[in-house]
Amino acid sequence: MTKMNVESFNLDHTIVAAPYVRLAGLKEGQHGDVVHKYDIRFKQPNKEYMNMDALHSIEHLMAENIRNHSEQVVDLSPMGCQTGFYLSVINHDNYDEILSILEKTLQDVLNATEVPACNEVQCGWAANHSLEGAKELAREMLEKRAEWSTVFAT
Repeated sequence: MTKMNVESFNLDHTIVAAPYVRLAGLKEGQHGDVVHKYDIRFKQPNKEYMNMDALHSIEHLMAENIRNHSEQVVDLSPMGCQTGFYLSVINHDNYDEILSILEKTLQDVLNATEVPACNEVQCGWAANHSLEGAKELAREMLEKRAEWSTVFAT
C-alpha cells in the first residue's frame, strides 16, 4: 500500500479483530501538550456496521457522558464507515485508564433514560435516534470487554 496522510488509511482493515481499542496516533503541540487519538472499533470492518440511528444516539450519549469521567477528553467522533469512533484526549497516556473511562461511559449508556440533546434545537438530525439501539451497541461492546486490547486477529 502507498503511505497515506490519514493514519487509518494505512491500517490493514482485513487483519483487525473488532471490538478493540487502539492508540491510532499522537500529536505534540508547540508547548509540549500531547493529543492521543484512539480508534474505538465496535464492529468488524467490511463485515458489520452500526445502524445510523443507533450510532447517532450512542454518539450523543458517549460524547456527553465520557466527559464526566475525564477532563482530558478533547473529542469523541464517529467514523464515516459506521464501525467505530475516534476518541481524542490531551495529556493522557494511560491506556488502561482510557479503557476504564470507556467502560464507565458505556455503562452510562446502558443506564440512560433518554438521548441527550435529541431535539431540533441541539441536533442536526433529531428525528434519527434510537436509545434502544444505542443500548444494544453498548451491551455488545461491554460483553467483549476482555477483547478490547487485542487489535489484530491471530
